[in-house]
Amino acid sequence: MSGVFDTLRERGFVSQCSNEESLRKLLDSEKVTFYIGFDPTAASLHAGHMQQLMAMAHLQRVGHRPIALVGGGTSRIGDPSGKTEMRRILPVETIKANSELFRKQIGRFLDFSDGKALMLDNAQWLAPLNYIDFLREIGVHFSVNRMLSFETYKMRLETGLSFIEFNYQLLQSYDYLVLCQRYGCRLQMGGDDQWGNIVAGMDLIRRVEGVEAFALTSPLVTRSDGKKMGKSEGGALFLDPSLVSPYEFFQFWVNVPDADVEQFLLRFTFLPATEIRKMCAVKDQGINDAKRTLALETTSLVHGAVAAQEAAESSRAAFQTGNGAVMSGVPSVSFARAEIEKGIPIVDLFVRAGLCATKSDARRLVSQGGAYVSRKNVTDVGAILSSEAAEDGVILLRAGKKRYCRVVLS
Repeated sequence: MSGVFDTLRERGFVSQCSNEESLRKLLDSEKVTFYIGFDPTAASLHAGHMQQLMAMAHLQRVGHRPIALVGGGTSRIGDPSGKTEMRRILPVETIKANSELFRKQIGRFLDFSDGKALMLDNAQWLAPLNYIDFLREIGVHFSVNRMLSFETYKMRLETGLSFIEFNYQLLQSYDYLVLCQRYGCRLQMGGDDQWGNIVAGMDLIRRVEGVEAFALTSPLVTRSDGKKMGKSEGGALFLDPSLVSPYEFFQFWVNVPDADVEQFLLRFTFLPATEIRKMCAVKDQGINDAKRTLALETTSLVHGAVAAQEAAESSRAAFQTGNGAVMSGVPSVSFARAEIEKGIPIVDLFVRAGLCATKSDARRLVSQGGAYVSRKNVTDVGAILSSEAAEDGVILLRAGKKRYCRVVLS
């Protein structure tokens, strides 16, 4: 267990810590139960969650016990942290369905065998709460003045903060208290936007149980160009392959800016830090090789080694040959051969293939020289495509430098 805090810091997982010296000693001297919460407000986790999952995995690998807490209860309210407006309230059935999907994805990062990790749902203790009793027993420990001093609430007071969201900090703090009481949990981790909530839970444990608990947050991941990490051209980079294919996931990582390769390798792979720094101390083809390593490692973690290898081969083939079998990992759509033989406008084809959101976007793409059909640049917005554009029953479309789609004629 020795030195794990330094490992977390070296790999970019440490931003704020409530008591670094004491937490270091605790992590080095005994097996610590810790937790991170994931509110199932969408049908999938996304790449932004990977930093927390990787931090959990690093701690577990040296003997500590993670609790992955699915927020089946807190999701019914919605966390105001980092949000400029109130979240949409989801039906309970949707939250339960999302929770099950989260469980499968988290299992790719943590080992739940033999009690090495726990996966819990806070709906278990939040849903049955008697609100009056909760306010008497838990609410009494919270100062409204102190809650309003945290940046999350300051920001939201300018745009409007609902009473239901104002309760969120109490519920998350109660989660920490319950996990401390039932499972001996002493550490809560999360992103920097969770600092206020985590510290509030830490203080609640001190007031109720009289023991020291800890708070540790990591910086929100941003790219060197200032953009929020984890966003693909089509939106969030989800971990669910039905939302973002392994090929698209691979392509995101292989196309990150050169300046970001080292920090992403440190945060999102288990490769040794010394190896990563040596790998990234190069330019040109060397840094491209590092990007491919990053893409292969991250895709293997999320989708498995077989899917990652297929994505890597498809990515390589997209730039080299038209071999449809090798490119099977590239996103595809099916069209009736008869429809294509009649002729289809290039603008319509790019929209229906999902490479452009609207016909206006497609016309702009074509006129600006960013549209390719079977590796040939097409700049005529009025072009009509037929089955003659197909190679072995496949029309390969490309939008810009990175995004591909195979149109399979059936």
